[in-house]
Amino acid sequence: MSDLRVEPLKVLVVTGGHPFELEPFLAMFSANPDIDWTHVQPPEAREWFRASHVGEWDAIVCYDMQGFILKEGARTYAEGVTFEEPPAEYAEGLIAMLEAGQGMVFLHHAMSAWPRWPLWAEIVGGRWHYFPGELHGRQWPSSGYTREVSHRITPIDPNHPICAGVEEGFEIVDEIYLNPIFEDQIVPLLRSDFEMKSENFYSGELSVQGRLYESDGWTHPEGSGIVGWVKTAGSSPIVYLQSGHGPAAYANPGYRRLLANSIRWVASPEAHQWATEHPTLLAT
Repeated sequence: MSDLRVEPLKVLVVTGGHPFELEPFLAMFSANPDIDWTHVQPPEAREWFRASHVGEWDAIVCYDMQGFILKEGARTYAEGVTFEEPPAEYAEGLIAMLEAGQGMVFLHHAMSAWPRWPLWAEIVGGRWHYFPGELHGRQWPSSGYTREVSHRITPIDPNHPICAGVEEGFEIVDEIYLNPIFEDQIVPLLRSDFEMKSENFYSGELSVQGRLYESDGWTHPEGSGIVGWVKTAGSSPIVYLQSGHGPAAYANPGYRRLLANSIRWVASPEAHQWATEHPTLLAT
């Protein structure tokens, strides 16, 4: 009998721009025997986002939150931060990569990156607002967040490969977002049973002002509870998982299964075929 070995998937893991506990986060990737992963952070990580690198990674996992510069002397966002647009070379390289077909998985606060670059929201499938603003012709308040709370995640489509092994759902302790999602552009896969009303969340705008876990005078439209989806960007398969704030989520078996499935799916021929058949125009 021949000894058939499947080569591990090559995965690029990008972090940076948001505080998190590195060791337990990376432990999720170390625990996955099906991948060979490399960890990078910006600005060096940006060098990988070029069309010439398409195919070098089976999947790219983004857990970064770029687009912020702390003012001189500031130690936290609340002490002073400015928002920046992405360097042209990075933006052009990412767009070229997506048009060429690069499977990508975005996790949790990656939704919040590049707040001054509208295309980022189109790539990921939603926008987390630090301040009130217009999106798709509608005015939105700043977005909301919770403390780490217990809630149940249930598949909307339990037959999708990303939901394999978690078909019955699972409990998780994690931070949850309340923000606009482009539901007409995504294929929803996962829903939370947490009540997505503004009274259950804190104001993102107040948090930037240093008023953490406050919501005085803030309100937000009710959310759908969708916390995971697939979509396309250019000719690339995209996954977004809203979960993943801290060690409690990193260690959760259900979340680890979703992450492993997402990596495997965006790297698969089936996902790339689907993305080719359902391309999304990346208007700059």
